[in-house]
Amino acid sequence: MRRLLGIAICLAGAPVATLAFLAAAQWADVWPAMAGIFVSMVSAGVFALVWARDLDLLTEAVRRVASDDPAPATQADTAVLMDTLGREIERLSRRLATRAALQEQYRRADTVILERLPDPVAVLAQDRSIRRANAAARLAFGDDMPAVLRHPALRTAIDRAVAGSQANPSGGGETHTAELVLRAPVPRDVHATVVTLDPPLADGGQLLVVLSDRTRERGVERMRADFVANVSHELRTPLASLIGFIETLRGPAADDPPAQQRFLAIMAEQGARMNRLIDDLLSLSRIELMEHQTPSKPLDLGGLAQKMADGFEPRLKERKANLKLNIAEALPPVSGDADQMSQVLQNLLDNALKYGRDSGTISLVVAVAQPGDRWPSRRGLVVSVADEGIGIPRDHLPRLTERFYRVDKGRSRAVGGTGLGLAIVKHIVNRHRGQLLIESEEGKGTTVSVWLPIAQAAARAANPD
Repeated sequence: MRRLLGIAICLAGAPVATLAFLAAAQWADVWPAMAGIFVSMVSAGVFALVWARDLDLLTEAVRRVASDDPAPATQADTAVLMDTLGREIERLSRRLATRAALQEQYRRADTVILERLPDPVAVLAQDRSIRRANAAARLAFGDDMPAVLRHPALRTAIDRAVAGSQANPSGGGETHTAELVLRAPVPRDVHATVVTLDPPLADGGQLLVVLSDRTRERGVERMRADFVANVSHELRTPLASLIGFIETLRGPAADDPPAQQRFLAIMAEQGARMNRLIDDLLSLSRIELMEHQTPSKPLDLGGLAQKMADGFEPRLKERKANLKLNIAEALPPVSGDADQMSQVLQNLLDNALKYGRDSGTISLVVAVAQPGDRWPSRRGLVVSVADEGIGIPRDHLPRLTERFYRVDKGRSRAVGGTGLGLAIVKHIVNRHRGQLLIESEEGKGTTVSVWLPIAQAAARAANPD
């Protein structure tokens, strides 16, 4: 308004000065002209005020449009001299507000769809920074997502996608793939797909990275091959024994009842061994297929250990062995699979009975882990099984969890071992994101310890900060 008044005064300054000079020279006809000029100036001032108000209203309307403010102007705010232009701006504002609301609905729908996808998905900017990651990606990789994106094969695919989008800006939808083998925390086979987005998303996302876990499918393929190889190797000996005894019973021992009874007992033993071997192979294959899926249900490890100890009472009496049970009180739960952890305790106690000395003592301890060089710094529980057997030479310890590895093959087969017990334990512990430690001293015995992290809910309750 001040600008408009200043311009009006400047424009009227010369005529007013001229008329003032004529009035001073006593020109009688000047006063009517002066009155007309005065009325014109007052009218110009009124029009200037009205136009200034209309311009302010238009400026405010444009500001609302620019700031995506959906609030429409009131009827009292309507411009007087620029009524048509004001209504058009108001209509444009409502249209833009409607469009912004629709875009927000689409954005929310995209977010919901992204979150519900079963495969891990990440949205990257052109500088490779992560804009968004869905729930599956957070669950599968957590804080390790940046490390996964730095995998050489995936980084190469991302670089190719970025180079392609720069060379051909309108070439959205280009797809690049890569095969990844992730080693930690457990081995996983991942098929990565990188898709360029054109136009980019509102948050600056230009690359869509989909990580499909193919561990189970590849595991099934390997399981078939391994199962055939293992069965053909391990079942050859008992099958040969059975065939030989059958031929003997048909021939020389056909009329020898004592020999028949002896041979039938051996055949039953070999058949039971084959059955145990097949059960362990199938169990190991199932565990390997699930190894990349971390259990999430809370498990009372102390209560489970107590049940397993009670179930071993008859076998302890057969060997005249003692079981020393030490379970700490008020143990927090761990995240675990009850059936698989029962299998771990079953195998550890079974090995302690088989390879411990007669009338010896077996120790089963469940306690809170003490962080240090042996165990991780985060809170966890340790279950340990110790025997008083002959022990294991130090050079054999690193290979005890290999399939069918036996320190003393003759003794292992004599006590019914399949050579798969500790391999099963290792894979179950890996699935639970735990640690397995085997310690032994010749002549004194062996101790096998398993560390498991406590459940996340219990960890948060213990450390609320």
